[in-house]
Order: sequence, then C-alpha cells, then structure tokens
Amino acid sequence: MEESNLLQWSVIRSILAIFQWWGFNVTVIIMNKWIFQKLDFKYPLSVSCIHFISSAIGAYLVIKVFKLKPLIAVDPGDRWRRIFPMSFVFCINIVLGNVSLRYIPVSFMQTIKSFTPATTVILQWLIWKKYFDWRIWASLIPIVGGILLTSFTELSFNMFGFCAALFGCLATSTKTILAESLLHGYKFDSINTVYYMAPFATMILAVPALLLEGPGVVEWLHTCPSLFSSLVIIFGSGVLAFCLNFSIFYVIHSTTAVTFNVAGNLKVAVAVTCSWLIFRNPISMMNAVGCAITLIGCTFYGYVRHMLSQQTPGTPLTPRTPRSKMELIPLVNEKLDDKV
Repeated sequence: MEESNLLQWSVIRSILAIFQWWGFNVTVIIMNKWIFQKLDFKYPLSVSCIHFISSAIGAYLVIKVFKLKPLIAVDPGDRWRRIFPMSFVFCINIVLGNVSLRYIPVSFMQTIKSFTPATTVILQWLIWKKYFDWRIWASLIPIVGGILLTSFTELSFNMFGFCAALFGCLATSTKTILAESLLHGYKFDSINTVYYMAPFATMILAVPALLLEGPGVVEWLHTCPSLFSSLVIIFGSGVLAFCLNFSIFYVIHSTTAVTFNVAGNLKVAVAVTCSWLIFRNPISMMNAVGCAITLIGCTFYGYVRHMLSQQTPGTPLTPRTPRSKMELIPLVNEKLDDKV
C-alpha cells in the first residue's frame, strides 16, 4: 500500500510539474507576442534586456537571499574565459527569438524553433566531425520535411522573422555544443546558469538596446494610452521569464527523460493552440499538418536518442548520446527559449 501511494504521488508530482512548466512557458510566449502586437511596443532588444535583468535579480534572490538552491562556485578566471562567451551566444539566442516573435506568428516561430535538433546534429557533423548513428539522421527527416511544408504554406510569412527564428536555432545549437567544452567540469542547473549568464547578457545588450531603441521607447512612453497597465505586462513578462527557468529545474527533477521529451513537444502544440485562440492568426490545413509532422519528428528524434543511450555496455554509442534526462536538454532549454 505504501509503495502504491508513493507511485501515485510520483505520477501526480510529474503531472503537476509538467503543467506548471507548460503554464509558465506558454504565458511568457503569449505575453511577449501581446507586447509586440497589442501594446505596439516593437522593441525586442529592450524586452530581452528587461528579461535578463529580471532573471538576474530572481536568480540572486533564490541563491543568495532565500538559499533555495546552492551556488555552484566558478573560478573568477573561468567567468570571463568560459561564462562570458556562453553568455554572448545565450544573449543572441534570446534576442533572435524575441525578434522573430515580433514579425511572425507564435505558431510559425515555435515550429521553426523545433528545427534545433537538426541544426545541432548538422553543426556537430560539419564542424566537429562527429559521427552519428543512421537512426539519428533518419529521425531528422520528418523534422526537416515538416519545417519545409510549414514554411511554404505559412499565410503570415515574413522573411525577416523567418531568418531571425532560423538563426536563433543555430544560436541555440551553438550554445548547446559550446557548453560541452566551455563548461566542462561544471554541473550547472537552470538557476545557476541564469545566475551567471544573465548579468553578462544584460551588460552585452544594454548599450545596443539604448542606442537602437532608446528614442523609440521614450516616444512610446509618452504616447501609450494605458501606460501603467502596459508596463505591468512588460515587466511582468520579465518576472515570469525567470519563473520559467525555475519551473524547468522542477520538471527535470520530477519526470523521466522520455516524459520530458514528449512533454516538451506537446508544450509546443499547447503554445500554438493558445496563440491561435488569442491572436487568431490564419493557419491553413497544410500548415497545421506541417507543424504536426515537425512535432512528431522531434518526439521520434528524442526517442531515438533515448534508445541509443540505453544500449548495453560494449555497444558503440553515438558520440555525446545523452545518458540521462539532464543531457536531453541544452544548458538553457532550447524552447525557453522560447521564452525568455
């Protein structure tokens, strides 16, 4: 009876972890789109900077003030040699995600972001000359096919937004690959990652945001009809962006690797559905089919990686095949990406 109750609690905990993760992720995405489209605050650099500042403050409170997470010590020299380059790529990744969200619908942006597994494998193969099992390559076919179908049938297609989302995938892949070498020896979780990278990212982005968007932001402040509520939404999105990082930490420790992979792809479907219900962007039948094929491909890709990681000792493994659920996600989850 005790084992049965423990199992039931484990299942309930996993379900709650997944739903709170979905809630924060979808809410941040919808709020960012609302900021760009409904509030007419068309300044993605400033939004990203607010998110970085909020995340830096939140991580400091969690680690230093409330001590909910232990601080992972990093050598001062490594902060500039290792953390700063990672923070630069991290900054580019988040900015490109917000830029794409300004120009294209959430459904299209989320589908393109699902291309990240393919860009990661291709970059490792081309640049780092890594070998991958043929099953990994086969699992990428539906992802690539779904992305192509979605792109060709997107009714609200914007080349600039499309390119921003695509380069965002490359930035996410680069960040994931660089983490293997630059952060070797450090066991970062999502909170410690934000603690070290968000201040650097703020420093990198603050000056460009001020120079490129400062005058526009000042003008918006003088012309916005409902300034207080708009600022609450903008800064609230920053707070929720940090909460998303905390929710990722919780869901990782509450689910298995396979569950995390499936839940991650279902989360994209939830985000697409919610965004359509709110913004009513036109979606053709073939576009929806392309999105579905992409998500199925991502799920299959995650399943193949998991199966390869379970091969018995002595069986050749694909280089860097993940051996635990922690390795199934980038340093900062790629769909947060979706987010932050």
